[in-house]
Amino acid sequence: MSLEENMKNGKMFREYGHSDPKDIAYAKKLETLRITCKDKVFEYNHTIPSSQDTKKAILKDLLGDCGEHIWIEAPMFFAYGCHTHIGDYFYANCHLTIIDDVDVYIGDHVMFGPNVTITVTGHPLDKDYRLKAAHYSEKVTIGNNVWIGANAVILPGVSIGDNSVIGAGSIVTHDIPASHLAYGNPCRVIREINEYDKVYFRKGKKVNEDW
Repeated sequence: MSLEENMKNGKMFREYGHSDPKDIAYAKKLETLRITCKDKVFEYNHTIPSSQDTKKAILKDLLGDCGEHIWIEAPMFFAYGCHTHIGDYFYANCHLTIIDDVDVYIGDHVMFGPNVTITVTGHPLDKDYRLKAAHYSEKVTIGNNVWIGANAVILPGVSIGDNSVIGAGSIVTHDIPASHLAYGNPCRVIREINEYDKVYFRKGKKVNEDW
């Protein structure tokens, strides 16, 4: 397979040292995309917070696509930016990091706490492959109405279903079904989100009557 095919199909790949002209050209394209992304991220992170229209324009130019109502607190970091697709009404607190060597899909009405990391890329355990700069990448998908708590890490290939909540500090290594609370290291499903949560906004704390 070519470099592009390996990246997009979850196979091992390296970003340099190729002999096939097609792979050499694609590697150069990737390098250009990474540099362009870094310039846009730098611009975003150094634009004053009150210039909201400017910051939103940078996001639209940086990302693969995104909704109209999107806000990411600076600083943030993306590897490519153009491989990340974000729905409408998205909010991320500061220090969002997305390593998007391949596609990341995020739905509508999603919230991220501070220091959330999504990475689609990892490295083999065997040192001989790592010495040859081996990578692998698998897309990440996050559904609608998901809340991901502070310091959570979403690892390659993970899918998080609609309406689910990921607790702070979780390391998400496997898929999480829709409408469930999950947390821990490694992250595990704790329970389904149900009618109890209509009455209590936190354990033992009732929702205000005016809601």
